[in-house]
Amino acid sequence: METTKKQKELFTIIGNWDLQAKQLKEKYSSLTDEDVKFESGKENELIKRLETRLNKKRDEVIHILKKSRVEKV
Repeated sequence: METTKKQKELFTIIGNWDLQAKQLKEKYSSLTDEDVKFESGKENELIKRLETRLNKKRDEVIHILKKSRVEKV
C-alpha cells in the first residue's frame, strides 16, 4: 500500500495536455471536455473523473495517461 500512495502523490501531467486530452477523447468517445479538464496541481481530480467515466481502476487510468504521453511524440 505504501507504494500506491507514493505513486498517487507523484503522478503529474507532462507535456502538452491539450494534445493529450484531444487524443484521449478520440480514443474514448465517451469522454467530454469536462472529463479531461485539467488544472495544475489537480491531477488526482482528473484521474478520479477518468476512473468514473471509463470505468477503470486508478492504475489503469494512469497507464492510459502515461501511454498518451508517448503516443504524442
